[in-house]
Amino acid sequence: MLLIPDQRPRISREVALSRLPAVNLTVVTVAGFRGYYHDDRADNERGIYDDCIVILGPEHFSAYNANVDPSVFRPGIATLQPGKWRYKPGIHGLSKPASQQYQAYVQAAEVVVQRDGSEPDRGYFGINIHRGGSSGTSSLGCQTIPPAQWEAFRSTPNDQLRRAGQRAFDYLLIS
Repeated sequence: MLLIPDQRPRISREVALSRLPAVNLTVVTVAGFRGYYHDDRADNERGIYDDCIVILGPEHFSAYNANVDPSVFRPGIATLQPGKWRYKPGIHGLSKPASQQYQAYVQAAEVVVQRDGSEPDRGYFGINIHRGGSSGTSSLGCQTIPPAQWEAFRSTPNDQLRRAGQRAFDYLLIS
């Protein structure tokens, strides 16, 4: 599979909703579908944009290519586990120089990760939703969007949150 598929996911609002647990359609929700481009989840790969993230708002639906897996296998690398997690606008890259930091979405509550070679772990780990790379997905456990789709993705939840009067959103990760 290519690093980034030739087109955005062709999932409809109705199909996305049918694959999700009950979603409150009066608020903004973001959902990730692991292995979207594969018939069998076992075919899901790390380091490519073979997943899908959708944004659902009271009057909005959009779909984006995504990577919801780490880029590599390495002891200690975190994989966000399926479930319902809370995210909010924030800064990605706080440990980097200010010139490399940018607006993204950060944990607003604890998440559960499975670390390569370890047991599941719960806490605040900096598992962000951020811009990936064009030659790789740039993920040590984060959820990433290809650079060409990032600005459209980033601006949409911000706009939808403002319209709905929300400060954070639920992120539903489905395998």
